[in-house]
Amino acid sequence: MQILVTGGGGFIGGHIAEDLTRAGHDVTVLDNLEPYYDLGIKEHNIDAAKKAATKANTTYEFVEGSITDEQLVDDLVANTDVVYHQAAQAGVRKSVEEPKKVNAYNVDGTINVLEASRTHDVDRVVVASSSSVYGKPEYLPYDEDHLTTPVSPYGVSKLATEQYTRVYNEIYGLPTVALRYFTVYGPRMRPNMAMTNFVSRCLHGEPPVIYGDGEQTRDFTYIDDILTVNKHLLEDDRADGEIMNVGSTDNIDILTLAEVIRDEIDPSLEIEFDDAREGDAEHTHANIEKANELLDYEPTTDIREGVAKFIDWYRENEDWYDPLVRNS
Repeated sequence: MQILVTGGGGFIGGHIAEDLTRAGHDVTVLDNLEPYYDLGIKEHNIDAAKKAATKANTTYEFVEGSITDEQLVDDLVANTDVVYHQAAQAGVRKSVEEPKKVNAYNVDGTINVLEASRTHDVDRVVVASSSSVYGKPEYLPYDEDHLTTPVSPYGVSKLATEQYTRVYNEIYGLPTVALRYFTVYGPRMRPNMAMTNFVSRCLHGEPPVIYGDGEQTRDFTYIDDILTVNKHLLEDDRADGEIMNVGSTDNIDILTLAEVIRDEIDPSLEIEFDDAREGDAEHTHANIEKANELLDYEPTTDIREGVAKFIDWYRENEDWYDPLVRNS
């Protein structure tokens, strides 16, 4: 297949592009290389996908540009079978600072992708949404019927993204699926996340710092599980038009996460606390019954296993990854 991955220089998009080229597909990546964090990590994502394409004898093309460029998006989608729309202005705190920017990328850019896909009759559009759409929980775990009352501009933009995706399916018959990711982690993950910060600090003999009281909970999802469900959607149409959670169901509070990482690396370190950050959700916890029913989705990696795997990877790649984390 000819596949377009928007945001394919980023963490999740980069892994999707690498995975699909390895599976024998021809992949084009569109990414504007937004310097939200050190671009050296994105360069490694791109290099990994290029190497996978070479080994699999498939093609990989990187296009530097933005999903806000309507003509460019149309040109790229015209030669595409399936679109994986992962591009977005990331970051809850960034969205609090620049709400108009996050709307331009995440909402206007998504409409460009959907409109081009409708015009050129692509086989399927898989869109990345986020657990940030839920906001404050009325109950946990979140199922897809839970109220969506996001507490940040980022969450609002992702809610609009997935609703436009649904509407394009209902009105125009465009085959779409929107996936609500729950705190994805793994090799080459974004540096400005709790897990990377904890690991980096502990490896340098520094205490992990928790923002808030540490009682916040997260449903951490290992990148391999995200890849499995995305690749499954290449040909499975059972979820067309749906919005669904993709998580691990393995909920953990941030204090316990810091303790698990600290104990794995240096149990002598004390944990420190700082002020909570504005816009962060208090709790996330996924009910994945819908994804299981429609896509046979079953997460395979629990948080303690995933943390150990990430720490091992971090140590193996510390020479290039750690400086980029420390400088972000």
